[in-house]
Amino acid sequence: MKKLFARIVLVVLFCCNRDVYGQFRKYSNEFLNIGAGARGLGMGGAQVASVQDGNAGYWNPAGLVHIRDFPVVNLMHAEYFSGIGKYDYGSVAIPLSDKKRTIGLSLLRFGVDDIPNTLYLLEPDGSINYNNIRSFSSADYAFLVSYGQSLKPIDNKLLSFGVNAKVIHRTVGSFARAWGFGIDAGFQMQTPKWRLGIAARDVTTTFNAWSFSFTDEEKEVLYLTDNEIPVKSTELTAPRLVLGGAYDFTLNKTLHLLAEANLDLTFDGKRNVVITTNPVSIDPRFGVELGYKDLIFVRGGIYNFQRALADGDTLNQKKVWIYQPSLGAGFKLKHVAIDYAFTNLANQSNPLYTHIFSLKLDLVKKESVKNVKAK
Repeated sequence: MKKLFARIVLVVLFCCNRDVYGQFRKYSNEFLNIGAGARGLGMGGAQVASVQDGNAGYWNPAGLVHIRDFPVVNLMHAEYFSGIGKYDYGSVAIPLSDKKRTIGLSLLRFGVDDIPNTLYLLEPDGSINYNNIRSFSSADYAFLVSYGQSLKPIDNKLLSFGVNAKVIHRTVGSFARAWGFGIDAGFQMQTPKWRLGIAARDVTTTFNAWSFSFTDEEKEVLYLTDNEIPVKSTELTAPRLVLGGAYDFTLNKTLHLLAEANLDLTFDGKRNVVITTNPVSIDPRFGVELGYKDLIFVRGGIYNFQRALADGDTLNQKKVWIYQPSLGAGFKLKHVAIDYAFTNLANQSNPLYTHIFSLKLDLVKKESVKNVKAK
C-alpha cells in the first residue's frame, strides 16, 4: 500500500515540476472545489478518508466500494451570495454483482443567471440608453464517471482504489464556450478505528479549450471601447493532492465521534494558505461528526485558513489569521437520509452564510425489504 501511495505522489510531483507549473492558470475550474453533499460541507470538506456514500465519486472514488447491496442516489442544492449563484449536484452509485466494484455517475452545475450585458449601453451619439441592457447566463458543468474497486485486505486492513473520468463544459452567454477533460484517482485504507485516504485530482492536467463567438457588431463595439477581442485559448488546471486521516471514537453504545483532518496540496504557485512555498502550498481542513445510534448527526468543521488585514487597523499593516467555519446536522430513517449544512463564505466580519440541503436515497428492491423484515 505504501508503494501505491508513493507512486501517485511521484506522478503528481512530476507533472508539477518547475518547467511546466508556470503554464497553469491558478484557481482554474474552482467550481469543482466547492464540495458535494451537506455532510461533507458541514465537516469543512474533510472527507477524503471517511467518505463512504454516493458522494465518494466527488471526494474520493475509492470510497464507492462501501456501496455493495443496492444503488444509492444523492442530490444537493445550494444558493450562494443571496441566490445570485446556484450550485446543484446529483449522483447515482451502482454496485456490481460481485460486491467488490462500484460505478458512479455525477453531475455538477454552478450557474449565475441574469447577468447584465452592457455592451450596447451607449448609443452611437454617446448617450446612455438603459433599455439596451440585455442579460445572459454563465454556467459551469462537470460530468464524472467513477469506478471503485476493493483490493485484497492486508492484515485486516480494508483497501480500495478508484478513478474518475470527468468532462467539463463551461458557457458564458453566447460569447464563449469551453470543453475540458481530466482524470482523478484515489485510495483508501480502513481499520476498525483508523481511516486513511488520498485523492489525486487532475493527475493528467485537466484542460479547458475555449472558443469565442462574437458578431461583427459586437466586435466593433469592443474595438471602439478599447476592449480586447479574445481568441481561442487553452486553460490548464494543475494537479492537486489531498491527504486525509480519520479516527472513529466510540464514546458508548449509542454515541460515536468521527474526526478527520485533510491536507490540500496545490502545485500552481504560492497561495494565501497556512503553508505557502513555490510551487507547493498546503491548506488544512478539519471536521468532526457526532452520531447517535446512526440516526441523528451533528457536524462541524473549519477550513480555508488565510492571512488578512485586521478590520480595526486603519494603517492596513496588521494581519491576522481568519478561517471559514461550517456547521451541519442530519438524520437517517431507514433508507432515506437528509443532511443540512450552514457555511460561512466570507470572513467573520462580513459573513455570507449559505444554507445547503442534500438528500440520500437507497434504491432498495421490495424483495430486499421483505427479506430484511423476515430476518
